[in-house]
Amino acid sequence: MDAKLKDKIWTIILYAISGFVVLLLLVLIIYILFKGRNFLSFSFLFGNPKVGEAGGGIAPMFFNSFYMLIVSLLITIPLGVGAGIFLAEYAKEGLLMNIVRLCIETLASLPSIVVGLFGLLVFVNMTHWGFTILSGAMAIAVLNFPALTRVSENAIRSAAESVKEASLGLGATPWQTISRVILPSAMPQILTGIILASGRIFGEAAALLFTAGMSAPPLHFDTISLIDKSSPFSLMRPAETLAVYIWKLNAEGMVPDASDIANKASAVLILMVLVFNVSARIIGSKIYNSYSGKK
Repeated sequence: MDAKLKDKIWTIILYAISGFVVLLLLVLIIYILFKGRNFLSFSFLFGNPKVGEAGGGIAPMFFNSFYMLIVSLLITIPLGVGAGIFLAEYAKEGLLMNIVRLCIETLASLPSIVVGLFGLLVFVNMTHWGFTILSGAMAIAVLNFPALTRVSENAIRSAAESVKEASLGLGATPWQTISRVILPSAMPQILTGIILASGRIFGEAAALLFTAGMSAPPLHFDTISLIDKSSPFSLMRPAETLAVYIWKLNAEGMVPDASDIANKASAVLILMVLVFNVSARIIGSKIYNSYSGKK
């Protein structure tokens, strides 16, 4: 068999695998959206859940998911990108760095339920915070930190190969080179890591069960505070996210139409992930074009 025929065969196989993955994703999305049809209703999206009654909404969980996303990213992005910069530009190879990389790999392989139990012991009990948004955000940060660190490090290394020496040769300092040249060039790849981290936040349930709790009282936006538990913006209140609520509906069935609400909530969750991913791609492309001078 000649090289051209082998190339054609493997090209067909790879295209078939790629097509199967895309088809599988489309079937999954269509199935979830079909099972949760009629989820785009005002009463469902912006209504409060009803204990023991049918027809409740998901407004508190919907807000909690977005708020948990924002708080978690505010913790994860500086730590993950900062660690990636350090490993790619400042750290020297040796025994210490091998230990650090081993620790990062170990953290990345931890099951979310283990991180949840760790968060329960440290962020809930030892700190005496209790079940709070901050405890959940810290647990999610532990989950997402290793992946974002590796993505940031690889992105910075690949971007630095072509522009680092040129920037330093023109008289820029190392930090100016990193902040104004390397980071903008690496932004699309870093943004991909942030997207993956965001998807983990949206879909995570196990870690949040032990840290953020399963309480979702009606929200009253007349109080704005980061510490007052009566405020929806408080970091010190328990918060049931949409993924946790879906799990609770399927596990406990505390309302007559639990299955219907869970299907609708699943459709909302998958739509949130799709919209966020597409938006992040568009924004990342615009940021890269603005730094590179493209229109």
